[in-house]
Amino acid sequence: MQLVDSNESKKLKRLRSFNTDMTVADSTTPHIVDDRVFFPVEEIVQSPLPGYVAPTSISFSPDDNLVTYLFSPDHNFSRKVFTFDLKNGKQELLFSPPDGGLDESNISPQEKLRRERSRERGLGVTRYEWVKTSSKKKAIMVPLPAGVYFQEFSSPKSELKLPSSHLSPIIDPHLSPDGTMLAYVKDGELYVLHLLNNETKQLTYGAQGAVIEEMDRKNGYWWSLDSKFIAFVQVDSSGIPVFRIVHQGKSSVGSEALEDHAYPFAGAANVKVRLGVVSTSGGSITWLDLLCGGLEGPDSEEEYLARVNWMHGNILITQILSRSHSRLKILKFDVKTGKSSVILVEESNTWVNLHDCFTPLDKSVTKCSGGFIWASEKTGFRHLYLHDANGVCLGPITEGEWMVEQVAGVNEAAGLVYFTATLDGPLESNLYCARLCPSVNHTLQAPVRLTHVKGKHTVVLDHHMQNFVDIHDSLDSPPKILLCSLLDGHVLMPLFEQLFPIPRFKRLELNPPEIVQIQANDGTVLYGALYKPDPTKFGSPPYKTVISVYGGPSVQIVSDSWINTVDMRAQYLRSKGILVWKLDNRGTARRGLLFEGSLKHNVGNIDAEDQLTGADWLIKEGLAKVGHIGLYGWSYGGYMAAVTLLKFPDYFCCAVSGAPVTSWDGYDTFYTEKYMGFPSQNPTGYEHSSVMHHVHKLKGRLLLVHGMIDENVHFRHTARLINALIAAGKPYELLIFPDERHMPRRHSDRVYMEHRIWEFIERNL
Repeated sequence: MQLVDSNESKKLKRLRSFNTDMTVADSTTPHIVDDRVFFPVEEIVQSPLPGYVAPTSISFSPDDNLVTYLFSPDHNFSRKVFTFDLKNGKQELLFSPPDGGLDESNISPQEKLRRERSRERGLGVTRYEWVKTSSKKKAIMVPLPAGVYFQEFSSPKSELKLPSSHLSPIIDPHLSPDGTMLAYVKDGELYVLHLLNNETKQLTYGAQGAVIEEMDRKNGYWWSLDSKFIAFVQVDSSGIPVFRIVHQGKSSVGSEALEDHAYPFAGAANVKVRLGVVSTSGGSITWLDLLCGGLEGPDSEEEYLARVNWMHGNILITQILSRSHSRLKILKFDVKTGKSSVILVEESNTWVNLHDCFTPLDKSVTKCSGGFIWASEKTGFRHLYLHDANGVCLGPITEGEWMVEQVAGVNEAAGLVYFTATLDGPLESNLYCARLCPSVNHTLQAPVRLTHVKGKHTVVLDHHMQNFVDIHDSLDSPPKILLCSLLDGHVLMPLFEQLFPIPRFKRLELNPPEIVQIQANDGTVLYGALYKPDPTKFGSPPYKTVISVYGGPSVQIVSDSWINTVDMRAQYLRSKGILVWKLDNRGTARRGLLFEGSLKHNVGNIDAEDQLTGADWLIKEGLAKVGHIGLYGWSYGGYMAAVTLLKFPDYFCCAVSGAPVTSWDGYDTFYTEKYMGFPSQNPTGYEHSSVMHHVHKLKGRLLLVHGMIDENVHFRHTARLINALIAAGKPYELLIFPDERHMPRRHSDRVYMEHRIWEFIERNL
């Protein structure tokens, strides 16, 4: 345990939960200003957002007596590891980075790209793991740019166990399940550090490109449950075209100003991926009978290695997705021979959504043990099913017109499954409990709800399946953290709560948006959020209106969550007398496969039509008027803002399009082909979904915003659209950031961008 200096101690006293006088309040000092400047544009980018100072990365100690988490006492991005003793309510600083931890100056190129993909902004300590051993000593592992640190609770100092360097960084270190070893990647090879004797063993040789992330799979290697084996991927990207990005804003030239990325464009070949298994004691690699990717064409049945899991008895499970996304196979591998057998096949005429609900069950605990829990959308909604070890379905665990989100935990001895779901409405997320084993007559009992306050709940269960940590927020409540009982969900103690109203929230006169329901043209219920201007300041409607749009698959914008209340751009526009509207069109997430599947081969059509329906509803309700409605969005939302402006020129007068995909043939294979199909099989769909296809209809004003080193949606998308606008003789405005990627990060860039966006909206709305 590290010593706490007097200044740190003073901060901790301000951060105690209610039961130990550790309340957190926003420390922002109120400013007395006149009405014209009471909400300066800089507030949009000020971090953290009001109320978002809560701890993150919450975990129970192996004995469940402590809760650890990342927290910034100074309310900035630099976080440290703290502990909360559940027996006495005492909070202490456990680990503070000796060198300050991660900051913008010491992030490796690989880490920068990973953080960009995950939209991570945290600094200092960004993650940690508990060391789980039979020893009574408590310790955590913390990876930092300087190397991998270990912090024992009984020690005032941490130990740098594995040094790292900027030229040869330690990548993705993870502890073995038994806590005796640390696996990591260095220079493209897989290593294991034995913690008892500090001996390092290299497990792969000449792998070059092994163990990298792909799709939304979070890992490139996986420990077996008994810590004896590691499965890992080897990736060959030699057949992928290289897309070069030039740092136009740099003073230097040559290789220092260049980035080369292997980028699989829609319709072209994917990387080749194979899976190997190696003993943690070293020796030869067993290459499994599997090779994914590498072929050009839509008919590959083994295109993507989607997920890898271990079951008890060193059984390796892989999920293999077809290129068309219509078929997913679960394969069981013999790690000694590399041979496989198919134990389950999931098929869909829409697409198969990947998830992380696969849960292996232990042997000899109950009559249902030895198999696994699986989630399927075969009924149109994701539900849980019990399968035996050979993949035979023993029956459903849940059912209904709602969806399971995640498996939170399983108490096999009690025969209970805990999961988060949308049972009480698609705008909420709650924790529920259901029976693991199907009844004799296959009738299902209704799940029991364990979180009892409306809103969004993220949960962490303890190891003994007695209690859980509930991280809760809603439109009316900033994030708070509670310790609750798994028996019935009652609150045992608050771990973190905030005084409300928060000073900054009150000073800026923020109000939660109003949630409404409207109907699409086919009668489907759609959810919208209204940010109405104050009528005492701006009079009665109709108001000038801006639609904040995303609209893409796998994302839900409108929900009962605090993040909507502190959408600072929406609140800023509201403070200027502008009505802001959000609508989750058909194709967005958490409403079931039929709702989401509306986008199949139909991107830029049904989603844009629903946004038009939303605008029409605002007009009929007397809230908005034709010719004074604009749009803004980023990424898929940038695409939606542009295509909706162009397709419906008589309704919309302007749009801010940030980092838009303007033509889907210029985006990647995995995402694009899932929703649009293979380019050669859907040429008309690709053509008509392109923003360029509708350029000739442009009547309003268009502001394009893009980072020039965006490695996700290349600046090329905006450049191609500009060419089409010039050819059609259509005006446009352009805001580029030479040193930004997909999302602007530099504070000065973000402030400048918000000024430009507001100036554009004010001038054209």
